[in-house]
Amino acid sequence: MLGDSTNLKEIFSNMKNIQNESFKKLKNNEILINEIFNKNFNVEKLIKNNIEDKYVSISLADYESDIKSFVSYAVGCMFGRYSLDKEGIVFAGGEFDLNLHHKFVPDEDNIIPILDTEYFEDDIVGRFVEFVKICFGEETLEENLDFIAGALNKKGKTNREIIRNYFIKDFFKDHVKTYQKCPIYWQFDSGKQDGFKCLIYIHRYDPGLVARIRTDYLHKTQKAIEENITNCNNTIENSEIKSEINKANKLKNKLIKQLEEIKEYDVILAHVANQKIEIDLDDGVKENYKKFQNVEVSKEGHKTKKINLLKKI
Repeated sequence: MLGDSTNLKEIFSNMKNIQNESFKKLKNNEILINEIFNKNFNVEKLIKNNIEDKYVSISLADYESDIKSFVSYAVGCMFGRYSLDKEGIVFAGGEFDLNLHHKFVPDEDNIIPILDTEYFEDDIVGRFVEFVKICFGEETLEENLDFIAGALNKKGKTNREIIRNYFIKDFFKDHVKTYQKCPIYWQFDSGKQDGFKCLIYIHRYDPGLVARIRTDYLHKTQKAIEENITNCNNTIENSEIKSEINKANKLKNKLIKQLEEIKEYDVILAHVANQKIEIDLDDGVKENYKKFQNVEVSKEGHKTKKINLLKKI
């Protein structure tokens, strides 16, 4: 942190001022160097005195980009790639040890669900809020979450809703772009209805992981959705308030679509889980990614379908 502030907006503002000053100094120095070259070697036609900002080697602070980088770092800490106890990458293969992390303990099973409803204690939004609290304290938590939400997509009424929607819709896309289509966090994704999503860290992958995703997360999500459908039916049958009934019908229709999507995805997960697929990181991300894509699923009386276990990259 810059200074003693625990307010992320103030920290960002201080960082921005420092970067702006560094940027100006470096640009002026580079212009001066060009002027000296021009004077001593008479190469005005080859080297311009003026330098465009994009060619200065220090980047300026960018609200949206920097907040997304912070979110990405937080996810890295959730998986143990990074740690609040040490600088740099602390785990990228080998034997993983949770005991090496103290300030913020990574996810134990290497599976972090991303759902539109908080069905799990280790839901990614809950973990992220806890991370922000540990980094900056509880007193400024809501201010900091507001500042973070302000840089993300604006879908949602509260800071947590906005952050949740970012994780559901945009985080993986940004991650894939940052890592040039070789993501280190993989998103298991049931499809466009957002019935089920979760992230895993490939450096902590093991052949039993897909089975755990299915039994410990997908099946529990399915049960929770079924319970929510039952609650919607109770509201529809017993409420006398039209707005409540309309809201319950709308939610029920969404949940039914999610349930259908999850059931189809469950078939693929079961098929792949039974294979206990090994991956070799020396083969590269894309080669390993292919092992979980275009999985053929056949139903009696239906044509064989090819379905992706992971979000397309």
